[in-house]
Amino acid sequence: MKATKTPQTVSRRAALRKGLAVAGRAALLPSGLGALLWAQPQTAGAAAPTADLLKHKPGLRMLGDRPLNAETPAHLLNDFVTPASKLFVRNNGVPPGYTDPANWMLEITGEACERRQYFSIDDLKARFEVVTRHLVLECGGNGRSEFRPRVSGNQWTTGAVGCPRWTGVRLADVLKACGVTPNAVYVGYESADTHLSADPKKQPISRGVPIEKGLEDDCLLAFAMNGAPIPDVHGAPLRLIAPGYPGSASGKWLKTLLIRDRVHDGAKMTGSSYRVPCEPVAPGSKVSDEAMCIIEAMPVKSLITAPRSGLSLKAGEALTVSGHAWSGAGAIADVALSTDFGVSWQSARLGAAENRFGWQRFEHTLTLPGPGYYEIWARARDEAGATQPMLVPGWNPKGYLNNAAHRIAVEVLA
Repeated sequence: MKATKTPQTVSRRAALRKGLAVAGRAALLPSGLGALLWAQPQTAGAAAPTADLLKHKPGLRMLGDRPLNAETPAHLLNDFVTPASKLFVRNNGVPPGYTDPANWMLEITGEACERRQYFSIDDLKARFEVVTRHLVLECGGNGRSEFRPRVSGNQWTTGAVGCPRWTGVRLADVLKACGVTPNAVYVGYESADTHLSADPKKQPISRGVPIEKGLEDDCLLAFAMNGAPIPDVHGAPLRLIAPGYPGSASGKWLKTLLIRDRVHDGAKMTGSSYRVPCEPVAPGSKVSDEAMCIIEAMPVKSLITAPRSGLSLKAGEALTVSGHAWSGAGAIADVALSTDFGVSWQSARLGAAENRFGWQRFEHTLTLPGPGYYEIWARARDEAGATQPMLVPGWNPKGYLNNAAHRIAVEVLA
């Protein structure tokens, strides 16, 4: 199901102004977007993987090193094709480290699999058509830091998203080669990362997608990103890409695929993990596990990537605003910008997606009316008719699916 969301009565404008007061006039960083975190020091006593990440991903904000998680400031996501150096990191356990692609084996099995089979990466390349797709990958908790009351978990702002080009084979082709029985319900994955407790009996994460999603042409078993082998931290040598769904459905360091005759019940598939209330609830409510529904399609969203929030410009100076928009429901129909807190809107030029589930570039040049403080808001609408809300929507105990209109702060000087 798609998550149902209702507006939450939180004054994000007040939060923005409070952030400016704390940071100082020169910073002009909206606190509601977590911009003040840019200046915070990194976690002390970081482990070697954190040092490696910082070395290859300059500018990313570390949210934690056990497990390793880091996000990308919006202004670093201006590339149409997200480079590896700017792609966020979301881990649940301990990555396996370097893995030799030549010795990697993928097992396909499960109650609804007719023929259990094993494939090396060379087997996949030889037996199935190799395709490349430009696909958005976004954490289901992206934007969690804006929920009030606050919820636990990584306090992502806007940077747990990216859109690289992924190369691999269609998941559907591999599943069909193994035989999918009529009673198939779900495709679950198991990976080579290990649990933080070091208990070999525990899995850090084992999620998946409904069989109908797995059989779509866009789901990939990927072994390359942007024309190069997938980096270790992003799931080398093989990972699942299930576009349009939360990033947790796209398992990294992929070892086993399970064609299930039931909804997969692996780690972080049950309880409240990657679930939201089936019906809207009041902020701060306690919600039973039975009243939670699994997140499937991600909501419509946009991100202003240029200029960087905090820009100062002279009165009368033209300002070009650009960014990306995407949706788990399909293509974006339009993107509009507001400079007067949503009173009026200006349509932006919208580029086409490279393929289904790729983000679309928007751009618009505007002139602000005079000296003072302004916020530029971006609001996208997808082809299914869904539009971004202005406030943080649908409070939920885990802080998933925040797709409130993105905004940046600008000061016009006399």
